[in-house]
Amino acid sequence: MTRIVVTGLGTMSPFGAGTEAFWSGIASGGCAIRPITLLDTDGFRCRIGAEVPEIIGASPRRSRADRLAVAAAREALRDAGLGPRERRDAGVVVGAVGGGMLEAEAWYWTRKDDEPDRAALAALRAILPSTHAEVLGGAFGLRGPRETVVAACSSGAVALALGCDLIADGRARVVLAGGADSLTRICYMGFNALKLLDLEPCRPFDRDRRGMSIGEGAAFAVLEDAEHARARGAGAYAELAGYGMTTDAYHPTAPHPEGEGMIRAMEIALATARLDPRDVGYVNAHGTGTLQNDRIEARAIRAVFGDAPVLVSATKSMIGHTMAAAGSLEAVATVLALVNQQIPPTANLVNPDPDATFDCVPKIAREHAVECAISNSFGFGGQNMTLLFRRR
Repeated sequence: MTRIVVTGLGTMSPFGAGTEAFWSGIASGGCAIRPITLLDTDGFRCRIGAEVPEIIGASPRRSRADRLAVAAAREALRDAGLGPRERRDAGVVVGAVGGGMLEAEAWYWTRKDDEPDRAALAALRAILPSTHAEVLGGAFGLRGPRETVVAACSSGAVALALGCDLIADGRARVVLAGGADSLTRICYMGFNALKLLDLEPCRPFDRDRRGMSIGEGAAFAVLEDAEHARARGAGAYAELAGYGMTTDAYHPTAPHPEGEGMIRAMEIALATARLDPRDVGYVNAHGTGTLQNDRIEARAIRAVFGDAPVLVSATKSMIGHTMAAAGSLEAVATVLALVNQQIPPTANLVNPDPDATFDCVPKIAREHAVECAISNSFGFGGQNMTLLFRRR
């Protein structure tokens, strides 16, 4: 059986550029959810979110989401030590949702005000989510299989799973996989209208939680056939030992009330990796901070892990919900938790929900010996994704 390892990581997060800034931010329990500056929030209930402070080294002619993707992918490829020749046959799988919607919105508003903006018009070519994969392939000479996946908030995690499939099926030895998304007016307005945003930074698994916080970012991992990585002398952060992917087929937005699909996703990931629930020491939860989702995920985790002493935390408490990038940013957080033997906290957690019977690692990161960890991503439409990583 092909073993698949993670040989490179790259992130652009609300804590700044690079994986070091991302890990330093979440390991410290910091919160990057602040007043929004990228969008005009006049008239909105909520005016906070988690913005990437600066995007370095990507053409301003590209959409913001493309630029986030390029910056994160560049770091991941460099981290993996892949030169132009090794990149040539590499695959790329990108999880996307918003595409260049931010730029499309800017174009719309200039037309509405009869003030055409050539730069905004030029950006319309990048509106489709599929452009992220096209841009990455061209920028880095990735000429292997190329895929774009749109699976709501699970997109970034699904991209890693599909990257695994490409390697396991022998279609590629190396795959760049991850997700990217930028803040957009339509997303921010929509969640405001639904009253799903907390007016303060989100509080996953807190009894007094009031909703989610919106964020943006990008994260990519270089996945590689373990034998191929060994042959070229590459190190590995962790093994992607299994995954579970299910669909609720229940409701366009609400999860199954009993968490049936979430439970199956976690169980399939464990079975694929040939592990018992007690082998897993950490769960990076989807943990959005909404009343319904947190309650159902907590029950699903309890159904799978029972009374096993698993630690659970929610990265979104620090960087918000980064949409298509959420699953890949949280996968990076999970891998780094294994590498550093440290569990990032659930920031802002004061009064744990009675449904969260597990240890949510409130406020402060914790040193903890852990060999296996999972990352959960659950999206609209009942898109359930669990990634399972094993320490190398």
